[in-house]
Amino acid sequence: MARLTTHILDTAQGRPAANVRIQLFRLLADGGRMLLADLHSNQDGRTDEPLLDGDAIAVGPYELLFHMGDYFTLHYVGLADPSFLDQVPVRFAIAETGGHYHVPLLASPWAYSTYRGS
Repeated sequence: MARLTTHILDTAQGRPAANVRIQLFRLLADGGRMLLADLHSNQDGRTDEPLLDGDAIAVGPYELLFHMGDYFTLHYVGLADPSFLDQVPVRFAIAETGGHYHVPLLASPWAYSTYRGS
């Protein structure tokens, strides 16, 4: 089944990042964006359901916006104010509507990375 999923790992503490706000946008040709989902990660750092699935998946560009600043402030003592990372955008494209796209975020207060998972 076609679907888009994500999860967040706190690489500095070696655990999932829970209760992080995640927004999914469809990027528009005019430079704008359309909000498709606005939710929070669960205790496993995942969403309770796919961000998109089935017919909701369309070919084109998207953005996941991970609101990491509040999470870092809550879980780390002595961070600079403002913190180095706040909102982390990940832009990607869906090229086939029948596949599973998994876009995880591996993050610490000072760095992040992503990849296309399975």
